[in-house]
Amino acid sequence: MSRPAHIARLANDDDDDPFEASDGGERYFNRELSWLAFNRRVLEEACNEAHPLLERLRFLSISGSNLDEFFMVRVAGLMGQQKQDVERRSADGLTTREQLARIIETADTLVEDQRAVWRDLRRDLAAAGIQVLGSRHIDDSVTPEEAAWLESHFRDQIFPILTPQALDPAHPFPFMPNKGLAVIFDLVRASDGEEVRELVMLPAPMARFVRLPGEPARYVAVESLVKRFSGIIFPGYAVAGAAEFRVLRDSDIEIEEDAEDLVRYFANAIKRRRRGRVIRLELEAGMPEALGAVLRDELAGGDAFVTESGAFLGLDDLEAIIDENRPDLKFVAFAPRFPERIREFGGDCFAAIKAKDIVVHHPYETFEVVIEFLKQAAADPDVVAIKQTLYRAGKQSAVINALIAAAESGKSVTAVVELKARFDEEQNLLWASALERAGVQVVYGFFDWKTHAKVSMVVRREAGEYRTYCHFGTGNYHPVTARIYTDLSFFTADPDIGRDAAQIFNYVTGYVEPTLKYVGISPRDMRTRLTALIDAEIASADEGKPAAIWAKMNSVVDPAIIEKLYEASNAGVEIDLVIRGICCLRPGVPGISENIRVKSVIGRFLEHSRIWCFGNGKALPNDGAKVFISSADWMPRNFDRRVEYMLPILNPTVHDQILDQVMVANLIDTEQSWILHSDGSYDRVEPGEKPFNLHRYFMTNPSLSGRGAALEGGAVPKLSLTRRR
Repeated sequence: MSRPAHIARLANDDDDDPFEASDGGERYFNRELSWLAFNRRVLEEACNEAHPLLERLRFLSISGSNLDEFFMVRVAGLMGQQKQDVERRSADGLTTREQLARIIETADTLVEDQRAVWRDLRRDLAAAGIQVLGSRHIDDSVTPEEAAWLESHFRDQIFPILTPQALDPAHPFPFMPNKGLAVIFDLVRASDGEEVRELVMLPAPMARFVRLPGEPARYVAVESLVKRFSGIIFPGYAVAGAAEFRVLRDSDIEIEEDAEDLVRYFANAIKRRRRGRVIRLELEAGMPEALGAVLRDELAGGDAFVTESGAFLGLDDLEAIIDENRPDLKFVAFAPRFPERIREFGGDCFAAIKAKDIVVHHPYETFEVVIEFLKQAAADPDVVAIKQTLYRAGKQSAVINALIAAAESGKSVTAVVELKARFDEEQNLLWASALERAGVQVVYGFFDWKTHAKVSMVVRREAGEYRTYCHFGTGNYHPVTARIYTDLSFFTADPDIGRDAAQIFNYVTGYVEPTLKYVGISPRDMRTRLTALIDAEIASADEGKPAAIWAKMNSVVDPAIIEKLYEASNAGVEIDLVIRGICCLRPGVPGISENIRVKSVIGRFLEHSRIWCFGNGKALPNDGAKVFISSADWMPRNFDRRVEYMLPILNPTVHDQILDQVMVANLIDTEQSWILHSDGSYDRVEPGEKPFNLHRYFMTNPSLSGRGAALEGGAVPKLSLTRRR
């Protein structure tokens, strides 16, 4: 079926930014270098002695995982452009070749620092009773009985899984999967002195570490055991050289215009992705020159980036050590709250939402309320229809189970499953199949755009009429990430918002052009609405009124919006941005952005909620301010190539929680905050005499919305901007 004209027109819009890049370096930071700066802030948390030791190890692991994905997607994309001779400058004026050169230089420095941090953490862990033994240190650290146990464990549990492969003309170099780890050996046969080269790949399902029995906790990496017990793998051979290596492959999926069946296309594309070209080859530091030359020749292919990554490759696998039962080395356990007002209605989500709009602040308030909303909808005989977007739902998803239960009970259930959710494509295909088998109407949305909006609606029969209940989320319907990501869940039974939600679903499922009263959506009108809101603040400043913008997001990249913010700054609008990750806007530049301040919050929880606030003729915060929640960051893809929503918050209590609590807390935080300077550097904020930690604050202070009668008597303290530095 051909697409309607307005959709085809938007889909074919030029992706290039609408600004000349000749002076871009003076106005914008490079997107990729800004991301690397973010990952450095993550790594810095691994050095933060205010965090427990295993939590610091977690930050190191996250920085490693982040860097892997960056190479597999962003660097791979730039390499693809270079390979195809695509002449496209970034907004800051750099060519593809220039970007890659700066990225590799910066990334190599980051890797060196990761090595140093791991060295320090390994020492500190050992002092705390958790040892990670390298292949060179096993003999000095284990008793003869433990050495025997290791050998027995290797023979019984590891050796049967390994498949050594000779490397010679009859045995060409094997395929190495993405993130594949292996040990390469140069061997000498004892019987005749013949030199042999062998490869041992470590299968992905195999645990990366073996824990020795007893206390203290001692771990040995599997690759260290492969080296130690090479005589078991290669009896009759002496080891002349051995080293570990790891590969990262291009993992992006490009949608071809002539793809006719999106489901079949993605099923095949996932298989192709596993064989994407090698982007990065990681070598064990000090690898014998001959072995390094072989690997460069066989895997690097002349254009892959090669790096020596120290004595441990694949830092994300350190996550396994964090599972060690040492609560004294982890954050104090935290149990999220269930909204009290829903309890006041006997746990009836629909009665509570019908009485008053509610916002739930995750992870401080449990994501279980979202699950319960859907479970009640599935079990309620008065519910006739459920519609749900699914971007990332996780592998063990109570959301999916609720939708299946609803369909099996005879309700009309529609699920918009996004196949283009990067690295979740395969899982989403499985969920789509399970949903369809249960009778759910599964829709895959637009061919060209990702459906990134997080919206759920339930239609319920009440007193002979239908009432619509809606949930709008700033994050995914993912029960695991909801425990560590800060996000907002907004519930409402407002009829106008319900009609808007229904039209959004019709737009995605049937290309039906919507007429919306409150909700803005991209790529239809979100950029226009946001620009109009900024223009209104400029008009207030021009009239001599207070003018202010607060915004909290993951990333700010879009040049058009950045230019509009520069215009607002020059008009006198006071702008405060809380941007966790990428920020291409240069703050504090005279004549361009002197009224713009940018901070980044990195801490126990990952700041993920998207909130936009506009003073509306008064200084922020104020009761008449315009406040929005959204699924979108300010990036070209969010405005032009994704279905996103922006929702105005009209309920006064919800308005106060988001503006006076969530946003103010982010702005006044001094323990987890970094300030971005006009030269691109970030400095950690000094806590000062009265430190304030926004995560600790929300863990110990219940929210405004959803508290019901518990709010009486001023149970929630008032935050003040006077704390702000």
